[in-house]
Amino acid sequence: MTGQTIRGTVVIDTEACKGCDLCIDACKPGVLAMTTDRTNTRGYRFPELLVGCTGCRACADVCPDFCFQVYRFNGARTWSPEEGLR
Repeated sequence: MTGQTIRGTVVIDTEACKGCDLCIDACKPGVLAMTTDRTNTRGYRFPELLVGCTGCRACADVCPDFCFQVYRFNGARTWSPEEGLR
């Protein structure tokens, strides 16, 4: 299986999230998905990161609760289920 290119990643403070969905709509690569079966301790759904983040910061820019820390890699990396991050 071929790997998927990623250029960055995010750390999400799921406990601070109020489930507003703004980050989901703002994510151009479409790599954020709102949980459907889990909530944080306050009862809100929260976003999860899928593979393919570009580190564009759109999620962090729209988040009213500052839930995102964005990290951009110096170069593109490849991720595959078999090999992990390369």
